[in-house]
Amino acid sequence: MEIKVVAGDIAQQDVGAIVVNLFEGVTTPGGATGAVDKAMNGAISALIADGEIRGKRGELTLIHTLGSIAPKRVLVAGLGAAESFTLDGVRSAAAETARQLNGIGVESAATIVHGAGIAGLDDRASAQALAEGIVMGLYSFDKYKSNSSGGSLSEITVVEFDEGKLDALQQGVGEGRIVGEAVNFCRDMANEPANNMTPSMMAERALEVAQAHSVDLEVKERAWMAEMGMGALLGVAQGSEEPPKFIIMNYEGDPDDAANNIGLLGKGITFDSGGLDIKNAAGMLTMKGDMAGGASVIAAMQAIAQLKPTINVTVIVPATENMPSGTAQRPGDVVRAMNGKTIEIDNTDAEGRLVLADAMSYARSIGLNRLVDVATLTGAMSIALGDQCMGAFGNDDNFTQQVVNSANTVGERAWPLPMFDEYKSQYSSDIADIKNTGGRGAGSITGALIIGEFNDGAPWVHLDIAGTARARGSKGATVKGATGVPVRTLVQLVCDLAD
Repeated sequence: MEIKVVAGDIAQQDVGAIVVNLFEGVTTPGGATGAVDKAMNGAISALIADGEIRGKRGELTLIHTLGSIAPKRVLVAGLGAAESFTLDGVRSAAAETARQLNGIGVESAATIVHGAGIAGLDDRASAQALAEGIVMGLYSFDKYKSNSSGGSLSEITVVEFDEGKLDALQQGVGEGRIVGEAVNFCRDMANEPANNMTPSMMAERALEVAQAHSVDLEVKERAWMAEMGMGALLGVAQGSEEPPKFIIMNYEGDPDDAANNIGLLGKGITFDSGGLDIKNAAGMLTMKGDMAGGASVIAAMQAIAQLKPTINVTVIVPATENMPSGTAQRPGDVVRAMNGKTIEIDNTDAEGRLVLADAMSYARSIGLNRLVDVATLTGAMSIALGDQCMGAFGNDDNFTQQVVNSANTVGERAWPLPMFDEYKSQYSSDIADIKNTGGRGAGSITGALIIGEFNDGAPWVHLDIAGTARARGSKGATVKGATGVPVRTLVQLVCDLAD
């Protein structure tokens, strides 16, 4: 997909279709839409008068130009009320229009930037959201379909009449493409079947990023984990024949200030059977995606390395399968994490917090002083917030709010939940320092608190993406299957911290 920015009149573009827009309640279109309407002898105005075009959000109206202007078709995108229109609306409209045109066989199209006029959105930010929407909206995972023909839409031109805006639009489109492609990279990883996305293959994907974007990479093996005392991670890994991998990626954006750093940690369970506390068939069906947290931090690094913020970023992914076998850990076992804390295994299906315990301990041992971990951690999170919002849990209110703000800025949504010390009694153990579960009540909170036992006091936020990592259908820039959440949140956070 080529996305380019040009100055000119969108009605004169030699393309298969052009995209303009209309806000709800507008009866006489202005701007680029008005210019196209005039060139088509009032065709858009006539449809507005007839009630066929109302400008409601998500409404798409396709008009065949029949030679009245150079483009063969005009697609009018309804944007809803101007006063409530946001960058997420730009992203959604771009995705929906790109999918529509791709579905009818259009090969080249031109579009205006939604929202930069009446809605008063920033030009660069709108262009970034537009590019993200196009790239994310056209995503599909069809590599295993023998009759896949791919998409037809291969070129989109962003047209702006005012030449003074071109630099901002080009910068925004470039950044949006980088971020959108990172989201799709995460989606690719999380959509892969578990036989092709093993811990070793996760490490290979990290290597692709490292080689393409000059990022330092280390992949540590089981013997190293044992030397480091990572008993929690190895306890999960011992039931699988697939070797675990401990993936470490480093981007030096501020080499003169080592303390200006952040660690992004991702749960990398490439298949979660539940272990000996095995899941039922329905619960196991989508567990190839239990490494979505790990995929998201690797993908975020792909974008970060290209955007080059002035901050040092370390990505850590403890990758393994959680399988039942004669060597699997048992309920009642006790393991010792890297920081020396002992954990009684109350349930082998609460494995994400175990691998993250050692990842967190390692992160602190190398001097990372701000931490964000991402995990499809608890089914309870899906019950609490459904599939529209991540749960955010932290030990520092200011840092937690900063992460939440970054999520809300990019439209991925996060909501802070309480982390009261009183919940800690739920995972106390009679024979070890803690248990790996706190029971049914407040399951997402106790899961987060258990991970927090290993952060050694550093400002830290845990993002539980169990409800948001997969979508059951396509809408806006979200497509069915792996969503790529929270890649954009992490990129936004890192760039915010670097400013």
